[in-house]
Amino acid sequence: MGVIVVGAGPTGLMLAGDLAAAGIPVKVLERRAEESNLTRAFAVHARTLELLDMRGLAGGLVRQGVRLPEVRPHIKGRELIFNMRHPESRFPFVLILGQARTEAALEERARELGVEIVRGAEVSGLAQDATGVTLTLEDGREERAEYVVGCDGAHSAVRRLLSVGFSGRSYDTRILLADVLLKADLPLAVNPFIGDDGAVLLPPYGDGWYRATIWDRAGQAVPIEEPVGIEEVRDALLRISGQDLQLAEMRWSTRFLSERRQARHYRVGRVFLAGDAAHVHSPLGAMGMSTGLQDAANLSWKLAAAHQGWAPSWLLDTYESERHPVGRAVLRLTDLLRRLADAPAPVRLIRPYVAPAILNNPRISESARLTMSGLGITYPVPDGTPGSPLAGTRVPDLPLTIDGRAGRLYEHLGDGRFVLLTASPTAAAEPWRDRVSTITSDGPLLLADKASSVLVRPDGYAAWTATYPGIQQIRDVLSQWCGPA
Repeated sequence: MGVIVVGAGPTGLMLAGDLAAAGIPVKVLERRAEESNLTRAFAVHARTLELLDMRGLAGGLVRQGVRLPEVRPHIKGRELIFNMRHPESRFPFVLILGQARTEAALEERARELGVEIVRGAEVSGLAQDATGVTLTLEDGREERAEYVVGCDGAHSAVRRLLSVGFSGRSYDTRILLADVLLKADLPLAVNPFIGDDGAVLLPPYGDGWYRATIWDRAGQAVPIEEPVGIEEVRDALLRISGQDLQLAEMRWSTRFLSERRQARHYRVGRVFLAGDAAHVHSPLGAMGMSTGLQDAANLSWKLAAAHQGWAPSWLLDTYESERHPVGRAVLRLTDLLRRLADAPAPVRLIRPYVAPAILNNPRISESARLTMSGLGITYPVPDGTPGSPLAGTRVPDLPLTIDGRAGRLYEHLGDGRFVLLTASPTAAAEPWRDRVSTITSDGPLLLADKASSVLVRPDGYAAWTATYPGIQQIRDVLSQWCGPA
């Protein structure tokens, strides 16, 4: 077996589908015997939609969800606007869609590609050596693979068996989640209400239904196992928002303690951690699922390269060096949002005046937009590889004209191969044709540094750019990134 993925949530299913698309044998082990109806995640941000677009999934998901171009915080009767109209993306919005639908699309893709998903398989032991990893299951069976990826959630068995620290803390605040039908006329936006009694986040699903994420200062003494009643939610909405939102129905609810934690390492030998197994944080910002899917997109092609035998010696290490700082940045942003919502009394007095100043500061609001959407993520240039102005940055979905036909770059990504994008024909990458696709565009590439050639990683980031490079220069770069010809 090439790779075993532990956990059949969105991160694990994305990773498994990617590996199968690259021709890697992959099996998913899921502890739950039945599919879970737990649906905490409710948003997909722009960069994650771009990654799903590369895999042919974004269009169908966008048709099912609600596209919101703004976040409109309400603080003490004042309505503010945080812009999510991303000018650099085909997805200028945050998509509101229940986790179950995203998960279903990823599972369908994985199964169509031949992924075996084994449910009721709980991992209880792990041992690795120079050639692979052996997992022991609760029923005594053993499974062996070249690599294992723990995508098994905040209480990850894989992380525990690796003895990897999960540093951080639990917030001493209970959060309510509920899907509610509201009759009030709210703006078509993510609607946070921040009051003296707590905070409520209300993104719409459509047809009057909303996902309510509630932190209620008055309800912190309620035991975590206590069922959530509709009157409790109605009372919290009224006190925190300061208005009657006309709650008519509630169809799902839960109560939980939020955490802010990150694994100290994302890789130990042949075992990796991704998604909630690597990082958990406050639901404010709705970044958890998107960050996990980005982990999967970063790791999958690197594991495929290692299995196929052409990965440079340093490539697998870049998963941690690239994704750990991203996870840390997400924790910092979501922690800041939680602190603003759960502010002490002196801060609550000045919050209605400070918040507009922050949101109206172009530098701060732009930084927050790029972090939340994932569009601002950049990766360091690995040691020993050539630098260039755009190396490590996201490559936009460039419009391409190939043999007179209009197209776009992301249609050529998603199969685990690099793309060498050029403005003039070249056979430089022919010896790497099994791992590099060469595309010559009839039109200009429209890159920020006017590069005529760009080597695009399988996850849509620039490995290298240049202006009119020679054949030998291109081949040197391909040797460094893609192994021997």
